[in-house]
Amino acid sequence: MTSTGAARPRSRAGRAAVDQGGGFEAVFLDPVGQAVQQRWADAAMTVAFEDLPPVSAFPVVPGRRWGPGLWWSATTGRHVAAGSNAMRVQLMVLDRDPDVTGLAGRPVRLLWRNPRGRVRSWVPQLFARRADGTALLADCPSHPDAGGERALGAAQAVAEACAHIGWTYRRLPPLDDVLAANLKWLAGYRHPRNAGRLGLMAAVVEAFTRPRPLIEGTEAIGDPVEVLPCVFHALWHGELTACLDMPLHERVLVGPRGWGGPETGDAG
Repeated sequence: MTSTGAARPRSRAGRAAVDQGGGFEAVFLDPVGQAVQQRWADAAMTVAFEDLPPVSAFPVVPGRRWGPGLWWSATTGRHVAAGSNAMRVQLMVLDRDPDVTGLAGRPVRLLWRNPRGRVRSWVPQLFARRADGTALLADCPSHPDAGGERALGAAQAVAEACAHIGWTYRRLPPLDDVLAANLKWLAGYRHPRNAGRLGLMAAVVEAFTRPRPLIEGTEAIGDPVEVLPCVFHALWHGELTACLDMPLHERVLVGPRGWGGPETGDAG
């Protein structure tokens, strides 16, 4: 799919003219930064939202510890705009998902009319393209009721819009603290430079053909200072598997891709 520049921005009156029959429309920025409004079903078929910038800036909330920033995506090799720590965590999860091929932050605004005929809008925080061409739109609340009734009502509308075209919308729940900490650690090694010298990744994968403690397999290859970054890189990309529901440590069992057993629980 490729981004469209052919659709013309509508007039201000046109932007408010959302389908009276309860249909959805999409607003996004074209390659030259012009706002474009299209019927949602048409835009979903023709626009590469994963390549677009945010349709509106992430809000800056005074006093909040985490603010807007960028996440370098191992999936795309590009930066993705993120608006909060909760969103960065979910970006991290999606960036590690082998079924995800593209990521973007706030690339589209959805418009619709409520039962009273009033125009409503919502900008989902995350867009993730799947390998089969479908997509996920998502928000990343810090707790289940975040955003109040407006957010929950918008979630229902956006879920309906996605269902119409075979996509998915979700409010992604926060991760367990241990899992989040483990993924953050592994994410620090997501960049290709951590694969190390030529042949090291193959040696790492071979060393853990049989599940064994992390440090044992590492030392069998060479100096841990050189080898551990490659092991963590392999764990991030799924070339190796370990249980991430318990804190990572030097004796954690590491096995081959897809390995799982009584010792590892859900090795995802």
